[in-house]
Amino acid sequence: MTAVARVPDPRIESWERRSEWPLAVVAATFLAAYAWPILQPNLSDGLRRSCQVVVYVCWIALGVEYLVRFSLARPRAQFLRRTVPELACLALPVLRPLRLLRLVVLVNMLNRKATSSFRGRVALYVGSAVVLVVFVCSLAVLDAERGRSGANIETFGDALWWAVATMTSVRYGDRYPVTVGGRLVAVGLMICGIGLLGVITASIATWLLERVRELDEQATTGLDVELGAIKAQLTGLEQLLQVRTPPEPQRADGVQGPVAAGTPGAGGTPPKSE
Repeated sequence: MTAVARVPDPRIESWERRSEWPLAVVAATFLAAYAWPILQPNLSDGLRRSCQVVVYVCWIALGVEYLVRFSLARPRAQFLRRTVPELACLALPVLRPLRLLRLVVLVNMLNRKATSSFRGRVALYVGSAVVLVVFVCSLAVLDAERGRSGANIETFGDALWWAVATMTSVRYGDRYPVTVGGRLVAVGLMICGIGLLGVITASIATWLLERVRELDEQATTGLDVELGAIKAQLTGLEQLLQVRTPPEPQRADGVQGPVAAGTPGAGGTPPKSE
């Protein structure tokens, strides 16, 4: 059965272009309000409640933005299938911090302004995504683990070390989540780590192939230049030989070639008559 390519919806694309910067601001505000109480456990109750209100307001704003795109989408069933992870991050509270990956939209806009090289954009995009994913997952696992029975991730440093070790598949085992929420965050981090490492590997492979192609083209170009120079030298030698070699004398019968001695008209002695 032949797969049907998805045709971009101009209405959704127009809406996404207009909402890129507001969504980036909302996501950054979400991140700050979510991270502050986690990084500063002794925060006052008033500030903690304010941060919680900001988190919910931003979460509602992101949900409204999703509903706007859903109302503009045609067909809507296809839109739902494409945005299942996004919908899950909105619907499931434990996955709500992953909604902060909307900040990658801001990173993408900065990449377009920073460099025109495709490889440079990929490197900057992946690097920014790695930093963002590690930071968010560190906050999420620390929020889920700190103060729980048997937990060994009690500080942000422990959470950051665990996130880096998990994403790179090192897995020392000295830090690990014991709660359900922490383990769900670990699963998400593992999946993100595999995807980002795949992008990095593909970028390196593409760069190596481009280098090999450039070397082949340089070698081919150099060989063509050398062959052209040799051909030019041979042509010059041929012309020089044609100039220096005198033409052969023409015989009486009209054929060019050596003239026998005593032949009339050859400048020799005419034959004696009987």
